[in-house]
Amino acid sequence: MSKTIMALIGVFAIFCIFLAVFLTGVSPHGPIVLGIRAEFLLFALTLIGVALFHHHVLEVALVGLISILILKFAFIPGFDLGHHLIGSNSIMDQLMNKDMRQGEWPILLNLFGLLIGFALLAKHFEESNVPSILPKFLPDDWKGGFVLLVLVFILSSFLDNIAAAMIGGTIALVVFKNKVDIAYLAGIIAASNAGGSGSVVGDTTTTMMWIDGVAAIDVFHAYVAAVPALLIFAYFAAKKQHAFQPISKDADTSASIDWTKIGVVVLILAGAIITNVYFDFPALGVWIAILLGAMVTKTHWQEIPNSVKGSLFLLSLVMCASMMPVEELPPASWFTALSLGFISAVFDNIPLTKLALDQGGYDWGMLAYAVGFGGSMIWFGSSAGVALSNMFPQAKSVGAYIKHGWFVALAYVVGFFILLAIWGWQPHETHKTESEKPNTEMHH
Repeated sequence: MSKTIMALIGVFAIFCIFLAVFLTGVSPHGPIVLGIRAEFLLFALTLIGVALFHHHVLEVALVGLISILILKFAFIPGFDLGHHLIGSNSIMDQLMNKDMRQGEWPILLNLFGLLIGFALLAKHFEESNVPSILPKFLPDDWKGGFVLLVLVFILSSFLDNIAAAMIGGTIALVVFKNKVDIAYLAGIIAASNAGGSGSVVGDTTTTMMWIDGVAAIDVFHAYVAAVPALLIFAYFAAKKQHAFQPISKDADTSASIDWTKIGVVVLILAGAIITNVYFDFPALGVWIAILLGAMVTKTHWQEIPNSVKGSLFLLSLVMCASMMPVEELPPASWFTALSLGFISAVFDNIPLTKLALDQGGYDWGMLAYAVGFGGSMIWFGSSAGVALSNMFPQAKSVGAYIKHGWFVALAYVVGFFILLAIWGWQPHETHKTESEKPNTEMHH
């Protein structure tokens, strides 16, 4: 019997036992176990399954998603999956009015398009020969790895964090001769998420804030926390990588930059930024640029199947998280923001950010740092982590990731309290009138 089948049977057995147990308590809102809504426990079991069966994460995530859907259809009166995915208006109406937050489809389609598209971008970047030439400019010792993480941080401030992570991973693959330590992979993920936390174009969550009416300047002070965090995790990650595999001391003198490939990379990144700003749909610009680039240079379409599995895994977790019966968050405070960072490591930060925006009263820069960087503490806590783990499957072990990348959690906490000490908790008045606020009750 294959390990995949054994893993699936094990997870199914856990869910079946659980289903038998929770039937002992059913409220008007669905099954209850020990006072906890059953959806939360099913999601928790899914995450435990991902941690235990890290070689079969897609299968576990799909089992979890199917189980939650069965629960919703069987026990939640009026649950409408179509409404949850599409919203009350048609997709065309939402596109025409640039109001694509009613259903989950824009988030799912964007993530899928970006994860696949940036896998092709990473291949173009690798073939540009820039990673082969970089050792000429990077320090020869552990500081070379440190500088590379700083570059990823800077890239993520104006690029999507998925792209920054993929570019950083591509460079690391070359300069460390295909031997990249899990600790350094955690560093790349952390750098891409921290770098985007203070920029409204650097992370999905900050872009959501911007579109919702939060001023760009109101998230910028997230860097008061992100920069000290960078110094901490970059130091530890670079040291561990240097002990595992030192950086290449010499550049490939025979390599020459392929400017056509560089042009395609720039075109893809520009497309993502432009369509993100004007249409709230960066994947559209990415794929237009990819198709245009395919007309002038070879595109390795075979990279797509390699990234589909990881992409579907993330989409399954996002769907699971979006169906959790979370109607509101605790009252806005610095402690709530700190807690949301840890929750973001296991619970998708997109619905958390949406709830916070609907609630109002947060220090948006502090929240942006928390939900943006917090997901770095576990590999599947952010889209950048999932994208990079498609390139480096060894990162998919939750135990190994936490064991080798423990310094990410340390950096998160230290950075947060530096921000709190220097900036303080400065909540903003709600940026919406009561009539503009949507009903925070999740659609069932």
